[in-house]
Amino acid sequence: MMNLSILGATGSIGQNALEIAAMFPERFRVRALTAKGNLALLASQILRFSPDMAAVFDEYGLGQLRKLLPADCPTKIVCGQDGYVCAATHPAADMVVSAMVGGAGLVPTVAAINAGKDIALANKETLVMAGDLVMDAAKRNNVRVLPVDSEHSAIFQCIAGSRREDLEKIILTASGGPFLERRRDDFASITVKDALAHPTWQMGSKITIDSATMMNKGLEVIEAKHLFGISHESIEVLIHPQSIVHSMVAFRDGSVIAQMGVPDMKGAIAYALSHPERLAIGVSPPDFPAVGKLCFQAPDMIKFPCIALAFRACETGGTMPAVLNAANEIAVSAFLGGRIGFDRIAGLIEETMDRHGPVASPGMDDILEADRWARETAQTRIHNTEGKATA
Repeated sequence: MMNLSILGATGSIGQNALEIAAMFPERFRVRALTAKGNLALLASQILRFSPDMAAVFDEYGLGQLRKLLPADCPTKIVCGQDGYVCAATHPAADMVVSAMVGGAGLVPTVAAINAGKDIALANKETLVMAGDLVMDAAKRNNVRVLPVDSEHSAIFQCIAGSRREDLEKIILTASGGPFLERRRDDFASITVKDALAHPTWQMGSKITIDSATMMNKGLEVIEAKHLFGISHESIEVLIHPQSIVHSMVAFRDGSVIAQMGVPDMKGAIAYALSHPERLAIGVSPPDFPAVGKLCFQAPDMIKFPCIALAFRACETGGTMPAVLNAANEIAVSAFLGGRIGFDRIAGLIEETMDRHGPVASPGMDDILEADRWARETAQTRIHNTEGKATA
């Protein structure tokens, strides 16, 4: 029996992880859940899975959740970052599914690693912000970090059984998002509804916008560097609109191994939870005759500059990836809130990066301070732009 703590239980990854746990009650027991919003869904999850504890964002959410639960519900309800850390370090948990969105997932995930919990990692920001510290902590605590992102799960599967010294490069595939064929000079007219209409994947709003700007692929480059101990120079990004090839690995003899499947996150989640076994989760392989063809093309770095910004942050290292991530979170939130246009997202991130003096070998305090600084700087830039627009 594997005991699970699921951070970000109401998001798409968290919901899928719970569905897999429900499919195999003899294998998985849910001990802790966390969420920020969607308290009604969290309440229903608590009633269904009876975890020992659940954590929410703040005291207001704590009060609201208690109103949604019966008075005799035995689940302990806590809140705040301390509450998230308690859920991540639950004494009975064997594995923590790290599926919180954004930089908020870093501290609880590191706490789980330091508590000796294996990690099923969907929160890519943890490695983007503090990859060296996180992987060092995992090694020190003899903790497995198993990827849940479909691309990194694919790479993990492709290199299984191969010698690391034979690896030539990693090829991350990207769907291209909803604007692959849209002209860059039309980006200013893109609406939130347009950007949330992803052609192949069903994801939360923040990740869907990252896919539309292709920042998600840039973040995945940084994540792959740390997960697989490879230079960013040995990572390539290819557009693959069909989303059947989830990623590939090229070896020095010219061989390329690809992992394929339908665009459904359950496969990657289940593989992380059951590794090295594979669970029968009811997902069928691709219908290749129906797919017809698999297409690949190089990304347009001018049209999608977020990829280039991520490679720049990866090359600079230190606290720069944390600044990239924080500025992106602020920019995406501002776009979703109608404060900036879609075409302004990459520029805001670049302006914030240009103002940062990176710390070369940061500790956790340095990373958290860089994150705070970048958020404040990006917010100030947005405010100044709004002031000019209304002047």
